[in-house]
Amino acid sequence: MTRNSLTRTLSLGVFAVAASAMLVACGSDDSTATGAPTSTTSAAQTTTEASSTTSAAETTTAAPTTSPGEAATAPPEQPQPVPDDFPGPTESQIDDRGTSFLDELKKQGITPAGNGDIAVSTANYICAAQAQGVAAEEISTFVTANVGVEASAAGTQVSETQAQQTAQTYIAAAQATYCRP
Repeated sequence: MTRNSLTRTLSLGVFAVAASAMLVACGSDDSTATGAPTSTTSAAQTTTEASSTTSAAETTTAAPTTSPGEAATAPPEQPQPVPDDFPGPTESQIDDRGTSFLDELKKQGITPAGNGDIAVSTANYICAAQAQGVAAEEISTFVTANVGVEASAAGTQVSETQAQQTAQTYIAAAQATYCRP
């Protein structure tokens, strides 16, 4: 019985050592260097045949400082000059249909925010959605949301009822002026 117990104990010990070695060998998979480089110290032992004296030599070395990607990348790029027309036109070009749509909204007492980009985008949606057969309720819901966004962009508050009424005006104005072939 003691021999069996001894065998189990030794087997368990060998297993524990092997499992520990595997865990240490795995380590973490973090390969990012952070912080400043640190000095490392190594000790070398020299044994002579004539005597059993041991001497230790300590060596301190510091690795050169480089960024993680520096060695693997090409030389840094030279900055390119900014084009003269950067960032491009700040005003969008609204075509004749867009102008007619905005004029119709103004006749109905609605003043679109900014230069009318949001309103014209909404008219584009209305026409495209109707052409694809989207349900009128879905179009109305989306346009009501856009009316709210436009009011917010203009710095005003609208109630849900006002947004729904304005959405119906947008839809009617788009059908009359913008959704034509």
